Amino acid sequence: MNRILGSIVSLVQHLATVFTDPDVYRPAACPHCGRGGVWHHGCYHRKADRLNSAEESLNPVPVRRFLCPGCWHTCSRLPACIPPRRWYDWFVQQAVLLLLLCGASLGQCERRTGRPRDTVRRWRDWLRQRSDEFALFLRSRFPELGRLADFESFWRHVLEDVTLQQAMVWLDKELVVP
Repeated sequence: MNRILGSIVSLVQHLATVFTDPDVYRPAACPHCGRGGVWHHGCYHRKADRLNSAEESLNPVPVRRFLCPGCWHTCSRLPACIPPRRWYDWFVQQAVLLLLLCGASLGQCERRTGRPRDTVRRWRDWLRQRSDEFALFLRSRFPELGRLADFESFWRHVLEDVTLQQAMVWLDKELVVP
């Protein structure tokens, strides 16, 4: 099961879909046991809107949950605009990662983006640790990436051609992201 629904790319689109066509989020089968026919099981809320002021914020953003009638596990699917298990959206992470890939230090990234140094370091380390696995799948999708051997040039090229959000949606089809 894809945890990220790539066709929903903004919070406004997500909210409209949740209220008008919520079954878009229903997985075809349970990701734990593979049984079909999962049931709607309420929702949980995320504070996904970090760009707007408190008055204009779309928070809290509902995320639908589903329950498997066979194994009793719950699952949910997120729109592409809400990264799984992440506080900041993909675009903020992409900006930080591009700065790092272009040679900026952790301190420079912290000053330029306002993100804490520990967060910047965690994102950098996450990408380095998963890079080989991610690169394998991205190269199978985008053959031109096969010519780029080193970490920095590979990821700069990826993030210049597609957004981090698009890359993670594609990777989520094969891997668990993040």
